[in-house]
Amino acid sequence: MKKIFVLSFISVGYFLNAQSLSNSPYATYGIGDVKYDNTIETTSMGGISTAFISDFTSSFNFANPANNANFELTSIRLEATNENNYFKTNYNDTKSTKHSTYLSNIAIAFPLSPKVKMGLSYQPYSSKSYELQNSQTLADGTVLQNKFTGSGTLNTAQVAVSYKVSQEFSVGARANLYFGNLYDINEFSATNSEFINGYETKNSIKNFNFTLGTNYQHLNTRTDKKLTVGATATFGNTSNMTTDYKNSTYYYTDTGLTVKANETIIEQKSTSSKNLLPLQASLGVGYGSENHWFFSGQLDYKKGEDISYFGKTIDFQDSYRISAGGWYLPNYNNFRNYFSRVIYRYGAFYERGNLKLDGTSINKFGISGGVMLPFKTSSITRMSGLELGLEVGKRGTLKNNLINQNFINLRIGFNFADKWFRKTLYN
Repeated sequence: MKKIFVLSFISVGYFLNAQSLSNSPYATYGIGDVKYDNTIETTSMGGISTAFISDFTSSFNFANPANNANFELTSIRLEATNENNYFKTNYNDTKSTKHSTYLSNIAIAFPLSPKVKMGLSYQPYSSKSYELQNSQTLADGTVLQNKFTGSGTLNTAQVAVSYKVSQEFSVGARANLYFGNLYDINEFSATNSEFINGYETKNSIKNFNFTLGTNYQHLNTRTDKKLTVGATATFGNTSNMTTDYKNSTYYYTDTGLTVKANETIIEQKSTSSKNLLPLQASLGVGYGSENHWFFSGQLDYKKGEDISYFGKTIDFQDSYRISAGGWYLPNYNNFRNYFSRVIYRYGAFYERGNLKLDGTSINKFGISGGVMLPFKTSSITRMSGLELGLEVGKRGTLKNNLINQNFINLRIGFNFADKWFRKTLYN
């Protein structure tokens, strides 16, 4: 049973690595569309996680590894995301619609002792998958065309460990490995020229850093009310991003535009970067009632980074994100009404993006919601079920002929939790 599960886990991880999942034109810049957090539990609550300790024994928090004091079971999560993006720009009054579906999270977590908990996770971190074209006709009838294409995925594998120092205080650490290849190609052609001028950038990324987390939670046993404060910091990059840039002329010999001929290299160089994923920090505060409801606010900060793009270095600004959200469980002991035992989640966020074009920040905001539908055999101490999430929002602007992106993201997944992989002490 264990061998079959491990092989299945690795196979799903290989499939996840092969995915291409970004649809936004803003993915043309830097390392593509960065996914804030791919877990349904977190995104359904607007992104709050730093001060979120699950009341139940089946949920492991990777975002803040200190927040796992209540985790007692072996948990397996499999989650998928369906992204639906609707684009509009005032440039030629252009509209477009893009969709993608991908496996967004696989994770396994288990307790090592009553105080020590451990989890393994594998997610896509960012991705490029776009194709843009811009044509211009000159007075003499010559058509000039710019074609932009991008592909590739940057994934992250994580190992998290938490330690319960006391009844109210916990600490945790997470090791993060980022790896993958990202490609960008800009091709310029004219109808009166046989050759194409191509600018190609390939970013080969291997990055390793650490996330440290801490959490304090005080529970008033008389009222079952609890106050939670959490913080995280991500640092210690050992980055190795190699950027290969090539400017050349050529033409294609096949209709699929994949086989180049008579390629002449105009310029070619390779650079390395050490600041791909710099300092990140988060602070959260939450308040709630045990096994009934919880609400939290959170502030996230990410330092800007420099990325080589088509032979030039682009400076990305510092970004921040404000999130608020929580969950509500009506009455889990009401077995006459199934929906009284459903966990309802809600949230909202605003994010000032690190991308700035023509003096305009590409910001993002949205609202979210979701439910955890418990299985028939689920209990308050063994919470397993079907996870559903919905996220609706907006990114970008119509100013300066930029692109307004409206999105609707649907998420579905399963959390299987039980006392697996433990030896029976008594017959």
